Amino acid sequence: MPSPVVTPIPFTEAELAAVQFNADGLAPAIVQEDGTGQVLMLAWMNADALRRTLETGRTWFWSRSRQEYWCKGETSGDRQFVRTASYDCDIDTLLFVVEQEGRGACHTGERSCFFRAFGSGAEPVRA
Repeated sequence: MPSPVVTPIPFTEAELAAVQFNADGLAPAIVQEDGTGQVLMLAWMNADALRRTLETGRTWFWSRSRQEYWCKGETSGDRQFVRTASYDCDIDTLLFVVEQEGRGACHTGERSCFFRAFGSGAEPVRA
């Protein structure tokens, strides 16, 4: 099966400038799967990660623990190809609809990071 196509997302400088980042310079970025609508993950973006994501058509995030940029899937092969990019009414939360390649979005091997449901009996341990 061929790899998904990288498609940069058009944007204006005014749109980028309008995004409200928190005191740490970050905004939450929700990633949703194209076709299924399943929420795959939530990560953090600063202004540069957002710009990189829009320009390259691949998801880029800021790692709060490692203090560095990371492009989803560069190590695991579980890449994300952005199909649409939106921001909420307060312009402080980002939403990316992606074509997910590989096993999924979660570093644990699950398709979605949201695989534990309250009341399901799942072990609430940090991965």
